[in-house]
Amino acid sequence: MMRILVLFIALMFVAPSVWAADNGLINKKSPHSVKKTISRLEKSLRSKGVIIARRWSHDKGGKKAGIPLRQTELLIFGDPKLGTHFVTSNQAAGIDLPMKALAWEDESGQVWLTYNDPQYIANRHGIEDRADIVKKMTSVLNAMTDAAIEK
Repeated sequence: MMRILVLFIALMFVAPSVWAADNGLINKKSPHSVKKTISRLEKSLRSKGVIIARRWSHDKGGKKAGIPLRQTELLIFGDPKLGTHFVTSNQAAGIDLPMKALAWEDESGQVWLTYNDPQYIANRHGIEDRADIVKKMTSVLNAMTDAAIEK
């Protein structure tokens, strides 16, 4: 009974700041602006040798098209030493790689950092022979995104 109570209390503190939807997205609250959140993530990833493929501002694109949008920035990044293992298991997994992270501001002004759960990608593509890679990708992404949102 005590374990259940401790777990419940722990979830009360974690749930508001980190949640995973059933669509494979992991969402984390950020105390920083959209730009600062993505910049911190980019710096963290670069420090680990991860390749940054593109940084994309959806709100700037919307502005050019005359469509207002709250701040929304996408970072596309990858580490071929990890991601390629997904593609060698099932080449169609390449549609979900490189990885992406989105920093966005909701209607109340809260900034979120959202990214795809590697396990969800593996499940989506029937990848059952790369459990060690899924575990490593999950761990690395969790650490890098946590570094981006820490105060």
